[in-house]
Amino acid sequence: MQSLPPSSGAAGGLNITQLYDPTDADLWVLNSCTVKNPAEDHFRNSIKKAQEQQKKVVVAGCVPQAQPRIDYLKGLSIIGVQQIDRVVEVVDEAIKGHSVRLLGQKKDGGRRLGGARLDLPKIRKNPLIEIISINTGCLNACTYCKTKHARGDLASYSIEELVERARQSFQEGVCEIWLTSEDTGAYGRDIGTDLPTLLWRLVEEIPEGAMLRLGMTNPPYILEHLEEMAKILNHPRVYGFLHVPVQSASDSVLMDMKREYCIDDFKKVVDFLKEKVPGVTIATDLICGFPGETEGDFQETVELVKLYRFPSLFINQFYPRPGTPAAKMEQVPAYVKKQRTKELSQLFHSYNPYDHEVGERQHVLVTEESFDAQYYVSHNKFYQQVLVPMRAEFKGKMIEVDIYEAGKHFLKGRPVEDSKPFTASIAAPTSERRGVWPEAGTDGQWLPRSLFLNVFSISFVDRLLQCGQGSIEKADNRSHSGSSHLVLHRRETVHIE
Repeated sequence: MQSLPPSSGAAGGLNITQLYDPTDADLWVLNSCTVKNPAEDHFRNSIKKAQEQQKKVVVAGCVPQAQPRIDYLKGLSIIGVQQIDRVVEVVDEAIKGHSVRLLGQKKDGGRRLGGARLDLPKIRKNPLIEIISINTGCLNACTYCKTKHARGDLASYSIEELVERARQSFQEGVCEIWLTSEDTGAYGRDIGTDLPTLLWRLVEEIPEGAMLRLGMTNPPYILEHLEEMAKILNHPRVYGFLHVPVQSASDSVLMDMKREYCIDDFKKVVDFLKEKVPGVTIATDLICGFPGETEGDFQETVELVKLYRFPSLFINQFYPRPGTPAAKMEQVPAYVKKQRTKELSQLFHSYNPYDHEVGERQHVLVTEESFDAQYYVSHNKFYQQVLVPMRAEFKGKMIEVDIYEAGKHFLKGRPVEDSKPFTASIAAPTSERRGVWPEAGTDGQWLPRSLFLNVFSISFVDRLLQCGQGSIEKADNRSHSGSSHLVLHRRETVHIE
């Protein structure tokens, strides 16, 4: 185990450590995703593995929120998706052998809130990147989606909360901010504002050399903001990147999915942004084998990929999720789904989207290390991955490079000799945010005063806030390493997965 320095003021000399062997822990905190069957299968298997090793277990995320009475969760403590700031309380009770289930919604004057406070202390997995959830839930009722059962309707954080969170992050040495949610385009509709208004406020806080990246938005809620979104994506401190999931190019399939747009709406979004934001990266998602999808429907999707040659494409074989309307529809045979998924994957790998950039000179922001530890990973203005030499002075800096090689998912850049790295942040990076939890009885939520436990819990909060976008972030950033495990070291240790 690698011991990290305790926070100043940590009670009882407690330390936070990095755990590489979860068998050493006394309690496992298991997060979950309900988007696909394999994700839930992995979650179920992790619970079984923990129980076989006589570990205490606390579960969190969308699976227990949507299905708290499912058999394999009996007797386990649960942290609901809007109760993640109470993780310390739940862990303490679970260690004592008690079963605690916190599944309620946070409300203010009857209005549903976005979730846990954004100003809680945290440890970032990457001290250079801040991930901010701007809203939870959504306005759609897609027939295949299980996440809606857990996350509910749209609930947005206020602009003031989000701006303050961004401002504080930059003061802590962050040089890149990701905005995430189930649907960023729907932001603010429940509180009388909208996404462009938020983004213009955030842009004011971004220091020179730092960057902002937008998360996923569905077509219906971005259509009315195209003019403003184009201006924002052209801003020098905002990545020219947008993830707009289309799922299918067949209007018939989209109608069965209840996606609330037609393929022409999606094309309007893409065509407009490509015209107004030259070089923009549009990422999208496709589902193969949705119930009722004919060969003709599928070929429409194939033609869409041929038309736009998306540089970032997430291809998913349809999995019927229990309790969703799509699970009750007539299913496409498994072998057909597999064949269509294979055909789309082959099409995607038949073209190289970045070849034309070889020979260009670009500015890139360096934030990560590659899987093989051979390069630093940076991104250019259009959030394309650019691999650069591993020089310590580049980390967290904006540098100028000459592109000399292009692969399917990356570019390689050679630093310009007479160009100096530009410090993108306004402070040195820090791995933790200092803060204080509410006293006992505040708002009816008791939390221990131990700053050590505070740091642990908000590290977990940061992980949970990524739920629902995790697969997107991982596919989009192939430099990400596997999940880390954090431990409480007092009389017990806690493994987080």
